[in-house]
Parts: sequence; C-alpha cells; structure tokens
Amino acid sequence: MQTLEGDTSYVHRVAFSPDGKRVVSGSRDKTLKIWDAVSGKELQTLKGHSENVREVAFSPDGKRIVSGSYDKTLKIWDAVSGEELQTLKGHGSLVFSVAFSPDGKRVVSGSWDETLKIWDAVSGEELQTLKGHSEYVPSVAFSPDGKRVVSGSVDKTLKIWDAVSGEELQTLKGHSEAVREVAFSPDGKRIVSGSRDKTLKIWDAVSGKELQTLKGHSEHVDSVAFSPDGKRIVSGSYDLTVRIWDISNLKP
Repeated sequence: MQTLEGDTSYVHRVAFSPDGKRVVSGSRDKTLKIWDAVSGKELQTLKGHSENVREVAFSPDGKRIVSGSYDKTLKIWDAVSGEELQTLKGHGSLVFSVAFSPDGKRVVSGSWDETLKIWDAVSGEELQTLKGHSEYVPSVAFSPDGKRVVSGSVDKTLKIWDAVSGEELQTLKGHSEAVREVAFSPDGKRIVSGSRDKTLKIWDAVSGKELQTLKGHSEHVDSVAFSPDGKRIVSGSYDLTVRIWDISNLKP
C-alpha cells in the first residue's frame, strides 16, 4: 500500500494511467499532481487552473491528461513533461466531468451550465454543444467505440447522445434523485448509473430499457464502474462502503 502525500487540500478525483504506472490527482488547491504508482513519489505538480480541479483523466495512450475545473475551463496537459498544451474555454459555469474518447482524439465535458461539450483534443476546437438536461451534469462517458456519449444529471435522468452529430438518442428515466455517475460496459451494450436515491440501475444502451435496479447502499451512490469483463460492477457510496455486484446472469 502507498500513501501519496503532497496535496494541500481536499482531493476531488484520482485516476490511473492506462499502464498502471502513474496516478493523477485533482485537488481543491487548484493543482494536479502526477505520482509514481509504485514508489509513491510525486513526479509533477501541474499549475494553471484558478479554481478547484474537479475531474481528471488520462488519455488512452497515457501521454496526456485532461482536467476540468470550477474556473469554467478544461486543460490538456503533457503527462510526462507537465506542460499545459491546451486550455478549452466555452462552458458558462463550473466543469464537473471530463473524459477522453477511446481513440484519444476528442474530449467530452459536463458542466453546471447544464450542457455537455465535445472538443477536438489536439486543436482544442469546440465541436459540439449538447443541450437537453435541465440541471447540471456531474458525469459523462464515451462508449467503447467512441460513437456515443452518456451523461448523468441532477435532473434525475441519463441521456445518450450521438458523439458526432450531437443528436440526443435516448433519455433514460427511472431514478428518483440526482444521477451522480455513469459508465458504459466494456462491450458498449449496457450502462450503469449511480444516484442520490441510493440505488444503481443497469440499462440497455441501445433501447434505453431499464434492466435492473441494485439496492443495498444506505446513502448516495457517487461512483460506479464495470469490471473489464463486464460481469461485475463496483460502487462507492456516502455510506462509507464499496460494494461489488455480480451481474453475470443478467439477461438483456
């Protein structure tokens, strides 16, 4: 076990590099830090944001990092040198969620301004603004093939979007409170959502049908992820527990 010490304020988000050798953290102290995941050594401190860093993610090749901040911007960084490569401006309010596309060529972001934006991850050009949610967007994710985006909102819905045209394909309704986190399964056929209503829901990613509701947490579900084989889901909650769910027998 390692304890990575060096952040001077609350750490909002962490992520592993694709090869598992590094970790990036985003903090309320307005910085990102890159760490050696084996030794725990701090490798870089990335400075540039003027407010809390709310979200961080590595690119699929591990060469870049994207960060989203309460300063209304996204920044793309060189993950080795720590150089700031791009500042992406366009959101009218806090940036809550960011994710790279599977090919690393695009970034999607979700904001307090109730929109998602898709960006060219190399040029920084804003490609699409996706409008439809009526509250802020805490979570976004690309499908494994990069053709769709899923978003979770405080308006209690998930939305599935065409990642090229920006068209809204599905609105998934079923949660009774804010949707805090969303994720695609590795094969892109399912979506899992975690909500303040203390449940997780599994959805058919094509039809939008609700397949299952997972109950067991006693507080908000703030984090969800599929296992690499898609047969399990892990969830983290305000009830101070992490739960692993077996969905191997779930039928379409």
